[in-house]
Amino acid sequence: MKAIGIIPARYASSRFPGKPLAMIGGQPMIERVYRQAGQAARLDKVLVATDDSRILEAVRSFDGHAVMTSPDHATGTERCAEALAGETENWEVVINIQGDEPFVSPAQIDLLASAFENEKVTIATLVREAGPREIHDENAVKAVLNRNDEAMYFSRSAIPFPGGGTNGKHLIHIGMYGYRGRILPELAGLPPGRLETAECLEQLRWLEHGYRIHARLSKERSHSVDTPEDLERVKSTFGL
Repeated sequence: MKAIGIIPARYASSRFPGKPLAMIGGQPMIERVYRQAGQAARLDKVLVATDDSRILEAVRSFDGHAVMTSPDHATGTERCAEALAGETENWEVVINIQGDEPFVSPAQIDLLASAFENEKVTIATLVREAGPREIHDENAVKAVLNRNDEAMYFSRSAIPFPGGGTNGKHLIHIGMYGYRGRILPELAGLPPGRLETAECLEQLRWLEHGYRIHARLSKERSHSVDTPEDLERVKSTFGL
């Protein structure tokens, strides 16, 4: 099973412009993401898909693979699809790795890629158990799965209803996605749905259009950087 990891990396960000080039321990964030992803045993290639020449040159400066993509993409899925279209190799699986996860776990990437050993899986993602303070935090996206470990819904609200017989077990969505290469163009071409608009969650677009999303349970936490304050927090956490 040939798998490629694609890291969408935009320069413009309302909360943190130039975020992929922010320095962490002497390295730009995009380099840290790239090198972490490169340690995943199940990835045959790592590629940065960007809309800015500064990020492109930064990746090439450490001998990484990078391509320019349109500045008009609304989602990372769309950017991944364009990058995939430019590849000469036929990639069976594409892992969409967030460009703001400088300490992304190679083991998590491998866990996600392993979902595609099941030929019925076309889209996959990761979840983990929620902490007590996260259940009502709208920035922590909750997930509900069916008995086949497929997503039924994602929400910023507390789902299922706390105290309604869940035995205190709620799941938090980890924003990393895997797709069959053959369906990625389909996903990128879907129009936004009403649920996605209501929750501001792209994955609801796929559910609303009838796609199934398989979920794997991870025991690891992620450390995303959305703001300059997040960057300082992450630096402190890892002693950088």
